[in-house]
Amino acid sequence: MVGAGGKLRAQENVSGPNGLPVIMDHKQAVRLVLAQPTPEYPTVAKMNYLQGHVHLELTVDGRGKVANAHVLEGNAILAASAVKAARRWTYHPLATAAGPSGFITMVEVRFVLDFRKAVLTPQQALRDFVRQIKPPQVVRTGEDAPSEDVVHMRLLVNDQGQVDDLEISPMGRARFEAAREILRGWTFRPAHWGTLPIASYLDVDVPVGAPSVVRTAANSGSR
Repeated sequence: MVGAGGKLRAQENVSGPNGLPVIMDHKQAVRLVLAQPTPEYPTVAKMNYLQGHVHLELTVDGRGKVANAHVLEGNAILAASAVKAARRWTYHPLATAAGPSGFITMVEVRFVLDFRKAVLTPQQALRDFVRQIKPPQVVRTGEDAPSEDVVHMRLLVNDQGQVDDLEISPMGRARFEAAREILRGWTFRPAHWGTLPIASYLDVDVPVGAPSVVRTAANSGSR
């Protein structure tokens, strides 16, 4: 049961009438839902008895479209499915005195299996699965100039080798834009379970105008 060469999606800023982001409580946001397609339960997750909750931060624009779905917590395989579905959700824009407004809200997507006939517990199933994963790989293109200035990012790389989401360490706007631009020139090979490509988290150090040692920390567990 499910409850409700890498590409980067630019996050669209959503501001209210006073220029500040409107943070909406989940219960309020639910009342504005127009369409909320259910995420697909990934086959590889079912086969390996993977389940859990995925927490997302959604940025909804003034038209009611989900401009950005950011993973706050959750298994990578389940998170990739949740993000894919959430990008198709639509809402009524928030009505304000100044007109329709976008907003930011948090949602939880639950992936639950029937474990009554399973031999392993959910924790054992996850540990066994993680041990069988071949980590994703990064392929950088172009030549970079030497530099010690790097930006740490955690990426959610889907089973197509595309970046579905990214989490960054605190930094200034200029450094973030520089790192994101460099990351656009990188391509990614997805993680694999046997011969099957799967979504996985990947930690990287992105040089701001320079090469760096890429640190991979592939896992399909929770953040």
